[in-house]
Amino acid sequence: MSDAELVLRSTRVITPEGTRAALVAVSAGRITAVLPYDAGVPSTARLEDLGDDVLLPGLVDTHVHVNDPGRTEWEGFWTATRAAAAGGITTLVDMPLNSLPPTTTVDHLRTKRRVAADKAHIDVGFWGGALPGNVKDLRPLHDAGVFGFKAFLSPSGVDEFPHLDQEQLARSLAEIAGFDGLLIVHAEDPHHLDAAPQHGGPRYADFLASRPRDAEDTAIAGLIDRAKRLHARVHVLHLSSGDALPLIAAAKAEGVRITVETCPHYLTLTAEEVPDGASEFKCCPPIREAANQDLLWQALADGTIDCVVTDHSPSTADLKTDDFATAWGGISGLQLSLAAVWTEARRRGHGLEDVVRWMSTRTAALVGLDAHKGAIEPGRDADFAVFAPDETFTVDPAALQHRNRVTAYAGRTLHGVVKSTWLRGERIVADGEFTEPKGRLLTRAT
Repeated sequence: MSDAELVLRSTRVITPEGTRAALVAVSAGRITAVLPYDAGVPSTARLEDLGDDVLLPGLVDTHVHVNDPGRTEWEGFWTATRAAAAGGITTLVDMPLNSLPPTTTVDHLRTKRRVAADKAHIDVGFWGGALPGNVKDLRPLHDAGVFGFKAFLSPSGVDEFPHLDQEQLARSLAEIAGFDGLLIVHAEDPHHLDAAPQHGGPRYADFLASRPRDAEDTAIAGLIDRAKRLHARVHVLHLSSGDALPLIAAAKAEGVRITVETCPHYLTLTAEEVPDGASEFKCCPPIREAANQDLLWQALADGTIDCVVTDHSPSTADLKTDDFATAWGGISGLQLSLAAVWTEARRRGHGLEDVVRWMSTRTAALVGLDAHKGAIEPGRDADFAVFAPDETFTVDPAALQHRNRVTAYAGRTLHGVVKSTWLRGERIVADGEFTEPKGRLLTRAT
């Protein structure tokens, strides 16, 4: 530790071996050692004594819609990455929609990177998009460093990002499997959606009926079948249907290369509590009933669901009308995701080590960043969140860093306060005060 520039000391450091009192030594932005709490601190190192606050690895959120450029009135790299940093997230991967242009060609990726370059408070990577007719663009995007490819199996909600039918899915997945890429899928079957009752209006029960579980279940079953035949890597986005879990568990047991995520809103909010007309709760697939939520938590515990990500999908407030059929479907969650998940996890008997596994370690592994992110151990980036797990706060939308402060969590009391966030050994936010942007733009190989 003689070359350490910075030492962080805490009675509770979450490491891959468990939680322990430790010193974490940092040099040149990397963790160089994790040592006993009472180890000596070099006179040349700056000591940050965190007391009993918990030192976590910075979270890695692999499902974020930044919407920049093109719909920056919805969000943007400046505001999204500040909100993420305030919530203990140090890396995000941006979805290829709802920006204009979408990230579906190398030229569009270059545009996105130019826009993000001087606005990123945290590290940012990018997904590419798989659309009808862009099979030729997939390998060039892969070579340019995207982390994988997003596809919809039902309408996306924006005209510039159409969904794949089954023939188009087969072509795209075969191409992606050819270079061992990753396809990440919004899995809802359009035929089941079309057959569901479509009443519109303010009643949440009507909206829930319009997005039935069997739409997810059928789409996931088909995806599993295609992945099995091609030995392809696939990832199910924002799983909300507990009925699909046996299919997924069986596929994993057979060796199908499938991973699955769910989101804080599915784990912490229930259909029974959504007021009519409150479209801040609208997302697709929808927030389902409490009994379904129990199944998701069980699947997280047994590993059927791999990770938890936000699917942060903001819009301007005027698009959140009281008609669930026409309101924008998306929940803003970057700043609150850690506290929201921790609040429910602790109630159900889970520990912070579990939360770190779901929201940092496994998400980093999903996108191949686990050599640098996702754990406090030597050789990884010195990305940290300092967290007070027993402190509480009441969600005030005015205190959020999101560009549009519409939130389904307004007024809720949550456990867990992020005291500060660190990126490569530099404190980037503490007590609501931010540094200038210090994030880097990541590619699949970095």
